[in-house]
Amino acid sequence: MKKTVLTIAGSDSSGGAGIQADIKTITMNGAYAMSAVTALTAQNTTGVRGIIESSPEFLAQQLDAVFEDIFPDAVKIGMVSNAELIEVIAEKLSEYKAQNVVLDPVMVATSGARLISENAVNVLVKRLIPLARVVTPNIPEGEILSGIKIETADDTEKACREMSGKFDTAVLLKGGHGVADANDLLVENGELCWFLDERVTNPNTHGTGCTLSSAIAANLAKGYDLKSAVEKAKRYLISALKANLDLGKGSGPLDHGFNLTGEFSK
Repeated sequence: MKKTVLTIAGSDSSGGAGIQADIKTITMNGAYAMSAVTALTAQNTTGVRGIIESSPEFLAQQLDAVFEDIFPDAVKIGMVSNAELIEVIAEKLSEYKAQNVVLDPVMVATSGARLISENAVNVLVKRLIPLARVVTPNIPEGEILSGIKIETADDTEKACREMSGKFDTAVLLKGGHGVADANDLLVENGELCWFLDERVTNPNTHGTGCTLSSAIAANLAKGYDLKSAVEKAKRYLISALKANLDLGKGSGPLDHGFNLTGEFSK
Protein backbone atom coordinates (compact mmCIF):
# COMPACT_ATOMS: atom_id res chain seq x y z
CA MET A 1 0.00 0.00 0.00
CA LYS A 2 1.19 3.53 -0.82
CA LYS A 3 2.70 5.28 2.21
CA THR A 4 1.45 8.75 3.10
CA VAL A 5 3.08 11.92 4.44
CA LEU A 6 1.38 15.05 5.78
CA THR A 7 3.29 18.32 5.54
CA ILE A 8 2.26 21.15 7.86
CA ALA A 9 3.89 24.35 6.62
CA GLY A 10 3.48 27.63 4.77
CA SER A 11 3.17 27.99 1.01
CA ASP A 12 5.79 29.46 -1.32
CA SER A 13 4.25 31.07 -4.39
CA SER A 14 7.53 30.67 -6.31
CA GLY A 15 7.45 26.91 -5.68
CA GLY A 16 10.93 26.46 -4.24
CA ALA A 17 10.26 26.02 -0.53
CA GLY A 18 7.44 25.34 1.92
CA ILE A 19 4.41 23.25 0.96
CA GLN A 20 5.32 23.22 -2.74
CA ALA A 21 8.86 21.90 -2.15
CA ASP A 22 7.50 19.39 0.37
CA ILE A 23 4.91 17.94 -2.02
CA LYS A 24 7.48 17.61 -4.83
CA THR A 25 10.00 15.99 -2.50
CA ILE A 26 7.55 13.55 -0.91
CA THR A 27 6.29 12.54 -4.36
CA MET A 28 9.80 12.05 -5.75
CA ASN A 29 10.68 9.93 -2.70
CA GLY A 30 7.85 7.49 -3.35
CA ALA A 31 5.13 8.56 -0.91
CA TYR A 32 1.73 10.25 -1.23
CA ALA A 33 1.77 13.89 -0.11
CA MET A 34 -0.96 15.70 1.83
CA SER A 35 -0.85 19.19 3.30
CA ALA A 36 -2.16 21.52 5.99
CA VAL A 37 -1.28 25.12 5.16
CA THR A 38 -0.21 27.34 8.07
CA ALA A 39 0.25 30.48 5.96
CA LEU A 40 0.07 31.84 2.43
CA THR A 41 3.11 33.79 1.30
CA ALA A 42 3.73 36.09 -1.63
CA GLN A 43 7.39 35.41 -2.35
CA ASN A 44 9.97 34.66 -4.99
CA THR A 45 13.70 33.93 -5.08
CA THR A 46 14.52 37.49 -3.96
CA GLY A 47 12.35 37.64 -0.83
CA VAL A 48 8.96 37.56 0.88
CA ARG A 49 6.46 40.31 0.05
CA GLY A 50 3.51 39.32 2.17
CA ILE A 51 2.14 36.68 4.55
CA ILE A 52 -1.43 35.74 5.45
CA GLU A 53 -1.60 33.21 8.30
CA SER A 54 -4.29 30.54 8.61
CA SER A 55 -6.56 30.96 11.60
CA PRO A 56 -6.10 28.39 14.37
CA GLU A 57 -9.67 27.16 13.71
CA PHE A 58 -9.05 26.60 10.00
CA LEU A 59 -5.72 24.88 10.59
CA ALA A 60 -7.49 22.54 13.03
CA GLN A 61 -10.11 21.78 10.36
CA GLN A 62 -7.41 20.92 7.83
CA LEU A 63 -5.70 18.57 10.28
CA ASP A 64 -8.96 16.88 11.26
CA ALA A 65 -9.87 16.40 7.59
CA VAL A 66 -6.58 14.63 6.87
CA PHE A 67 -6.30 12.48 9.99
CA GLU A 68 -9.94 11.34 9.93
CA ASP A 69 -9.71 10.10 6.34
CA ILE A 70 -6.14 9.27 5.24
CA PHE A 71 -4.02 8.71 8.34
CA PRO A 72 -0.44 9.80 7.55
CA ASP A 73 2.46 7.40 8.03
CA ALA A 74 4.70 10.40 8.74
CA VAL A 75 4.30 14.11 9.40
CA LYS A 76 6.69 16.91 8.44
CA ILE A 77 6.33 20.28 10.19
CA GLY A 78 7.92 23.37 8.68
CA MET A 79 7.67 27.06 9.50
CA VAL A 80 4.97 27.96 12.02
CA SER A 81 5.51 31.48 13.32
CA ASN A 82 2.44 31.84 15.54
CA ALA A 83 2.17 30.40 19.07
CA GLU A 84 -1.57 29.70 18.67
CA LEU A 85 -0.96 27.67 15.51
CA ILE A 86 1.80 25.70 17.23
CA GLU A 87 -0.64 24.89 20.05
CA VAL A 88 -3.23 23.64 17.54
CA ILE A 89 -0.67 21.41 15.80
CA ALA A 90 0.54 19.96 19.10
CA GLU A 91 -3.04 19.35 20.23
CA LYS A 92 -4.04 17.54 17.03
CA LEU A 93 -0.86 15.46 16.75
CA SER A 94 -1.38 14.31 20.35
CA GLU A 95 -5.10 13.64 19.79
CA TYR A 96 -4.46 11.46 16.74
CA LYS A 97 -1.22 9.92 18.07
CA ALA A 98 0.68 10.95 14.96
CA GLN A 99 3.66 8.82 13.94
CA ASN A 100 7.13 9.68 12.60
CA VAL A 101 6.96 13.43 13.19
CA VAL A 102 9.87 15.31 11.56
CA LEU A 103 10.12 18.84 12.92
CA ASP A 104 12.12 21.44 11.00
CA PRO A 105 12.22 24.26 13.60
CA VAL A 106 12.40 27.18 11.18
CA MET A 107 13.48 30.11 13.36
CA VAL A 108 16.28 31.92 11.57
CA ALA A 109 16.49 33.02 7.93
CA THR A 110 19.66 32.48 5.91
CA SER A 111 20.25 36.23 6.35
CA GLY A 112 20.34 35.69 10.12
CA ALA A 113 16.97 37.36 10.77
CA ARG A 114 14.76 35.84 13.48
CA LEU A 115 11.55 34.50 11.93
CA ILE A 116 9.45 33.66 14.99
CA SER A 117 8.82 35.38 18.30
CA GLU A 118 10.32 34.38 21.64
CA ASN A 119 6.87 33.32 22.82
CA ALA A 120 6.40 31.06 19.78
CA VAL A 121 9.83 29.48 20.40
CA ASN A 122 8.83 28.71 23.99
CA VAL A 123 5.59 27.02 22.88
CA LEU A 124 7.48 25.10 20.19
CA VAL A 125 9.95 23.81 22.78
CA LYS A 126 7.34 22.89 25.38
CA ARG A 127 4.53 21.53 23.20
CA LEU A 128 5.79 20.45 19.78
CA ILE A 129 9.37 19.22 20.08
CA PRO A 130 8.43 16.48 22.60
CA LEU A 131 6.16 14.96 19.92
CA ALA A 132 8.92 14.72 17.30
CA ARG A 133 10.75 11.61 16.18
CA VAL A 134 13.54 13.89 14.98
CA VAL A 135 14.22 17.65 15.03
CA THR A 136 16.32 19.14 12.22
CA PRO A 137 17.76 22.55 13.22
CA ASN A 138 20.45 24.36 11.28
CA ILE A 139 23.40 25.86 13.17
CA PRO A 140 21.76 29.20 14.17
CA GLU A 141 18.62 27.32 15.31
CA GLY A 142 20.76 24.77 17.12
CA GLU A 143 22.43 27.60 19.02
CA ILE A 144 19.04 28.94 20.10
CA LEU A 145 17.74 25.54 21.19
CA SER A 146 20.92 24.37 22.94
CA GLY A 147 22.23 27.68 24.29
CA ILE A 148 25.67 26.71 22.94
CA LYS A 149 27.74 28.66 20.40
CA ILE A 150 28.50 26.23 17.55
CA GLU A 151 31.81 26.83 15.76
CA THR A 152 33.63 23.48 15.80
CA ALA A 153 32.85 19.78 15.48
CA ASP A 154 33.16 19.45 19.26
CA ASP A 155 30.62 22.27 19.69
CA THR A 156 28.29 20.46 17.29
CA GLU A 157 28.48 17.23 19.28
CA LYS A 158 28.00 19.06 22.58
CA ALA A 159 24.98 21.00 21.26
CA CYS A 160 23.42 17.88 19.76
CA ARG A 161 23.74 15.94 22.99
CA GLU A 162 22.33 18.90 24.92
CA MET A 163 19.26 19.19 22.66
CA SER A 164 18.62 15.46 22.45
CA GLY A 165 18.85 15.08 26.22
CA LYS A 166 16.77 18.17 26.97
CA PHE A 167 13.98 17.34 24.52
CA ASP A 168 14.16 13.52 24.70
CA THR A 169 14.17 13.19 20.92
CA ALA A 170 16.62 12.53 18.09
CA VAL A 171 18.34 15.61 16.64
CA LEU A 172 19.86 16.14 13.20
CA LEU A 173 22.01 19.28 13.35
CA LYS A 174 22.49 20.50 9.79
CA GLY A 175 25.91 21.88 8.93
CA GLY A 176 24.92 23.66 5.71
CA HIS A 177 25.83 27.03 7.26
CA GLY A 178 29.46 25.86 7.35
CA VAL A 179 31.86 27.41 4.83
CA ALA A 180 33.60 24.41 3.28
CA ASP A 181 31.39 21.43 4.00
CA ALA A 182 27.84 20.26 4.55
CA ASN A 183 28.48 17.88 7.45
CA ASP A 184 25.40 16.95 9.48
CA LEU A 185 25.31 15.22 12.88
CA LEU A 186 22.54 12.87 14.02
CA VAL A 187 22.10 12.00 17.68
CA GLU A 188 19.64 9.20 18.44
CA ASN A 189 19.41 7.47 21.83
CA GLY A 190 22.77 8.93 22.79
CA GLU A 191 24.53 7.57 19.69
CA LEU A 192 26.34 10.02 17.39
CA CYS A 193 26.41 9.57 13.61
CA TRP A 194 28.17 12.04 11.32
CA PHE A 195 27.11 12.44 7.67
CA LEU A 196 30.14 13.93 5.92
CA ASP A 197 29.63 15.72 2.60
CA GLU A 198 31.41 18.35 0.55
CA ARG A 199 29.51 21.55 -0.09
CA VAL A 200 27.88 21.57 -3.54
CA THR A 201 28.91 24.70 -5.43
CA ASN A 202 25.48 26.03 -6.32
CA PRO A 203 24.09 29.44 -5.25
CA ASN A 204 20.53 28.21 -5.79
CA THR A 205 19.70 26.74 -2.39
CA HIS A 206 16.18 28.05 -1.78
CA GLY A 207 14.22 25.39 0.12
CA THR A 208 17.03 23.00 1.03
CA GLY A 209 15.84 22.65 4.65
CA CYS A 210 12.25 21.97 3.59
CA THR A 211 13.46 19.43 1.06
CA LEU A 212 15.70 17.50 3.46
CA SER A 213 13.09 17.22 6.23
CA SER A 214 10.38 16.16 3.75
CA ALA A 215 12.63 13.48 2.25
CA ILE A 216 13.40 12.18 5.76
CA ALA A 217 9.65 12.02 6.50
CA ALA A 218 8.98 10.12 3.27
CA ASN A 219 11.69 7.58 4.10
CA LEU A 220 10.39 7.10 7.65
CA ALA A 221 6.89 6.59 6.22
CA LYS A 222 8.29 3.82 4.02
CA GLY A 223 9.71 2.04 7.06
CA TYR A 224 13.39 2.99 7.00
CA ASP A 225 15.15 3.45 10.34
CA LEU A 226 16.13 7.03 11.12
CA LYS A 227 19.81 6.74 10.16
CA SER A 228 18.92 5.23 6.76
CA ALA A 229 16.13 7.78 6.26
CA VAL A 230 18.59 10.64 6.79
CA GLU A 231 21.25 9.07 4.58
CA LYS A 232 18.80 8.58 1.69
CA ALA A 233 17.36 12.08 2.16
CA LYS A 234 20.82 13.66 2.01
CA ARG A 235 21.63 11.77 -1.20
CA TYR A 236 18.40 13.06 -2.74
CA LEU A 237 19.11 16.66 -1.66
CA ILE A 238 22.70 16.62 -2.93
CA SER A 239 21.56 15.18 -6.28
CA ALA A 240 18.88 17.88 -6.60
CA LEU A 241 21.54 20.55 -5.93
CA LYS A 242 23.95 19.00 -8.43
CA ALA A 243 21.25 19.13 -11.13
CA ASN A 244 22.06 22.88 -11.27
CA LEU A 245 18.60 24.26 -11.98
CA ASP A 246 18.92 28.03 -12.45
CA LEU A 247 15.66 29.96 -12.12
CA GLY A 248 14.90 33.42 -10.78
CA LYS A 249 16.96 36.49 -9.98
CA GLY A 250 17.89 35.46 -6.41
CA SER A 251 18.72 32.20 -4.64
CA GLY A 252 16.74 29.88 -6.88
CA PRO A 253 14.98 26.57 -6.20
CA LEU A 254 16.34 23.04 -6.44
CA ASP A 255 15.45 20.67 -9.26
CA HIS A 256 13.23 18.42 -7.14
CA GLY A 257 12.27 16.40 -10.23
CA PHE A 258 15.83 15.73 -11.42
CA ASN A 259 15.15 12.00 -11.47
CA LEU A 260 11.73 12.18 -13.12
CA THR A 261 12.20 10.13 -16.27
CA GLY A 262 8.90 8.31 -16.74
CA GLU A 263 6.68 8.35 -19.81
CA PHE A 264 4.61 11.34 -18.69
CA SER A 265 7.60 13.56 -17.94
CA LYS A 266 8.70 13.64 -21.60
